[in-house]
Amino acid sequence: MNTAAIKTKLGFNKYQTENLYKTVNILKRKNLYWITQASGWGLFTITNLLIISSFESIALNRIILWMILGITGLTASHFYRYYIRKNNWSVLPLRKIAPRVIAGSFITGLIIYIPVFFAGYLLGVEKDAQHLTASIVAGIINLTSIMLVWSLIYFAIHYFENSKKAEIETLIFEAAVKDFELKTLKAQLNPHFMFNAMNSIRALIEEDPQNAKDAITKLSNIMRYTLRIERTETVPLSDELKTIQDYLDLEKIRFEERLQYNISSTPSADRVEIPPMMVQTLVENGIKHGISKLTGGGKIDLTASTNESTLIIQIRNNGQFNEDALKISRGFGISNTKQRLSLLYGEKASLTLNNENKNLVLATLKIPLGDTKL
Repeated sequence: MNTAAIKTKLGFNKYQTENLYKTVNILKRKNLYWITQASGWGLFTITNLLIISSFESIALNRIILWMILGITGLTASHFYRYYIRKNNWSVLPLRKIAPRVIAGSFITGLIIYIPVFFAGYLLGVEKDAQHLTASIVAGIINLTSIMLVWSLIYFAIHYFENSKKAEIETLIFEAAVKDFELKTLKAQLNPHFMFNAMNSIRALIEEDPQNAKDAITKLSNIMRYTLRIERTETVPLSDELKTIQDYLDLEKIRFEERLQYNISSTPSADRVEIPPMMVQTLVENGIKHGISKLTGGGKIDLTASTNESTLIIQIRNNGQFNEDALKISRGFGISNTKQRLSLLYGEKASLTLNNENKNLVLATLKIPLGDTKL
């Protein structure tokens, strides 16, 4: 059951639900630990009994002794784990962990061996009196080796879990940063766009009230669109093109015959989801840095099409592209667009601007179909 379901069924508030969810995860981890511990020591005991039984028959007292060994090993290794966690060995560098693990494995092996040794005498398990010392040393070394393997597995699992946790936390942090940056960039777009639109209407109100009403309708469409994009990361290209047409109609009021435009898009391109206001920003830049500076004005020609993997949008406008002048300009449309492309698509998307000829600037926007980083 997920967090939302728990909250709905039990009526917990947000913080109670999150605490309950964390508690459930902790319990799951504890259960997994005990299952792993019991399975590991149980498998160790059974494997040894099977190996011995393949060479000789095993008396009941020896079976019981091996069971005692398994239970003692499980208990001792659990307290060894408790000591490791209490002293935070997992955060130490390897050069400090290694001697501690060797010493800890030896002490734990000795702790396991002592009760098993005495249990063997109580159960009447025969010992080779002539080689008793060697047998004791061998037993302690074997159990120390087993605890070294146990330690290796424990720290390997712990390291893997920490690595995955760190990776997830990094991804969450990067996603949060990207989300913040995208919202910031998107917020920058609206005031600049609305300022130009309002100027166009203001110039028309006294001269032609009827056209001013039509312009207000177009502006309301644009405002509705900008409100909508605050709640979404992408929109169909067709919606963006409708907004661009409204914007260009408003700009035609200001430029009159000095501004002409043509918008052409294939049906497959219309359906592609794109970051909102991205194409509009390029159109706006074409007017601001190109057509508005020409005495005779110019034309915006926008085409959109797709190939197998990419949406290709080309915007041509009269004027000259000067990269140095663009760098010192107060406008941030091009750099903004490139930042958004990088955040959303990485290196899979691109925006290029160049002079197609001495009177025409070409902006080419390429966006991969159905692929974002977020």
